[in-house]
Amino acid sequence: MERILLGHGSGGRLMQELIKNLFQPEFGLNNLSDSAVIFDSDLYSGCKGFKQAFTTDSFVVSPVFFPGGNIGDLAVNGTVNDLSVAGAVPLYLSAGFILEEGFPLEDLKKIVTTMSDAAKNAGVKIVAGDTKVVEKGKADGIFINTSGIGIIYRDINLGADRIIPGDKIIVSGLIGEHGVAVMSKRHGLSFEPPVLSDTAPLNRLVELMMRYNPSIKMMRDPTRGGVATALKEIALGAGFSLIIYEELLPYSAGVKGACELLGIDILHIANEGILIAVVSPEISGSLLDIMKTNPLGRNAAIIGEVASYDPNLNGAVMLRTSIGGTRIVDMPYGEQLPRIC
Repeated sequence: MERILLGHGSGGRLMQELIKNLFQPEFGLNNLSDSAVIFDSDLYSGCKGFKQAFTTDSFVVSPVFFPGGNIGDLAVNGTVNDLSVAGAVPLYLSAGFILEEGFPLEDLKKIVTTMSDAAKNAGVKIVAGDTKVVEKGKADGIFINTSGIGIIYRDINLGADRIIPGDKIIVSGLIGEHGVAVMSKRHGLSFEPPVLSDTAPLNRLVELMMRYNPSIKMMRDPTRGGVATALKEIALGAGFSLIIYEELLPYSAGVKGACELLGIDILHIANEGILIAVVSPEISGSLLDIMKTNPLGRNAAIIGEVASYDPNLNGAVMLRTSIGGTRIVDMPYGEQLPRIC
């Protein structure tokens, strides 16, 4: 009998196969983006011409407290970001808690306070929730589910179908920070300089980008499965291959050291406060300058472009290495580091 593996929650190939073979056909899902655009709405602030976005996510990170954050702000920021990269203005969240008997009440208070602060920082409201408690040994302390709803202005249309050869690929910040921060706490490792999670709400950065130029083609947040998985999904959706350049990837010395020490591919490490955008070459340079005016975009970089159509490379992601070679970048098959978010 086939059974669920940890890799089915990795964001990589096993998870994609599970979604494609089970959830997608059973639920009739046509769009597997970060958020679903569900219907038009004229209900907000007396204004007309909005679409509505909805998303949901569950958080099971271990440990629940890690350098730079905890499961509380991770839950809020992760849901805000899923809405943001769909081009939506996040408005309201729900929060569901599954608590294990014996979980310290003081820790729960810290997590809830952090969630409240994170929601205020992102400019969203937590308006509904639920709490369940299971017997000791039936969970792992605390799991949180958050759902979010937001509005999309009608003239914003993001999608892989808009991508064409020559478009540029931008990443908004340093990659690999969150995954290395959680790993270091879990395994008692330390790196110099210290690595902190990049968990942060991206909605104001996205608002800045959209205000500058609403013709951005597509955005994704590279969480589970890292930059590699997000780029692969973009390539498959667009029907073109992508080329990225090793020397253009932005990362910190601490993350680089961790990857070299542990033999981990930096492109497979989870992130919680950066986005990937595909934009036309005409606006890429000026958009990058605009992004750098926001604290979450100060390390933004153009890392590659969309290649010309080649049926033999349809949907491929290729990395040009610093020594002049080329290798194929794919989704991770299994789970490098389970329970990362």
